[in-house]
Amino acid sequence: MTVSPSTPGITGLGQIAINVQDLDRAAAFYRDVLGLPLLFTAGNLVFFDCGGVRLLLSHAEKPEFDHPSSILYFRVPEIQVSYQNLLAQSVRIEDPPHLLARMPSYDLWMAFFQDSEGNILALMSEVPRPA
Repeated sequence: MTVSPSTPGITGLGQIAINVQDLDRAAAFYRDVLGLPLLFTAGNLVFFDCGGVRLLLSHAEKPEFDHPSSILYFRVPEIQVSYQNLLAQSVRIEDPPHLLARMPSYDLWMAFFQDSEGNILALMSEVPRPA
């Protein structure tokens, strides 16, 4: 990859911060409901691994930063199975699995739900199309 001297040289996504109100409750959701591996804790910060990207759970540093997070799209191989698993754990569903787009080699499916803190999250699955 060639980096232009006028750009910051971004090579990937290293970490995403998610605002939470109740750190213990949020950590339990991401660990127990979503099944993400806990990397470490540091004071009032909790870090999980999501396929090589760190998810940081913490209280907002300043009042102006205290708002729901951006939508995180979690890639899953079987969206219907993952959706049923969320339902079984009483996760609040915003939009059940639905076909979003037909691509040349796959169909893109998504489902939206809330975490324990009211942040909107999504499942996404690229379902291969028959040849």
